[in-house]
Amino acid sequence: MDFESKIISREISQLLWEREKTVGTAESCTGGRIAEAIIAIPGASKYYKGSIVSYTDEIKEKLLGVDHQLLEEKTAVCEEVAIAMVKGACKTLNTNYAIAATGVAGPGGGTKEIPVGTIWLACGTPDEVRTFKVCEDFGRDINLAIATNKAMQMFCDMLNDEDKQNSEK
Repeated sequence: MDFESKIISREISQLLWEREKTVGTAESCTGGRIAEAIIAIPGASKYYKGSIVSYTDEIKEKLLGVDHQLLEEKTAVCEEVAIAMVKGACKTLNTNYAIAATGVAGPGGGTKEIPVGTIWLACGTPDEVRTFKVCEDFGRDINLAIATNKAMQMFCDMLNDEDKQNSEK
């Protein structure tokens, strides 16, 4: 894990620890890399509950409650599925927050409509979810590293924004 990732992981750790809140992950293409980034910090068991690596649509449906029709109509690589994965992970893992990733890391598997390097990231609560689309192909390993780092940064930003909103009230 690179230095920047460790800094982000440490900040997430501190924010969740202070709030006594929990997080889980729902990962498809990243295959547990986001979970690995979270648990890199000692004491993660205080706030990290677990992960569902939902590499197939079947697991997205059965364990995360992603709608079958949504997967049929839009495929697993879309914003709506990433949002559903966050909500499903919060429910299944009984967490306050979740982080999700679904996409095509490569080198194959892409289509004209959804090219290799397309990865939808999401984080949030059952009531508020943020999303981000990664859409450049730098090769599988770099695509997955970018997605993992971006997901962690997006979640960290969300936690910091909540702090700002709470202090303004």
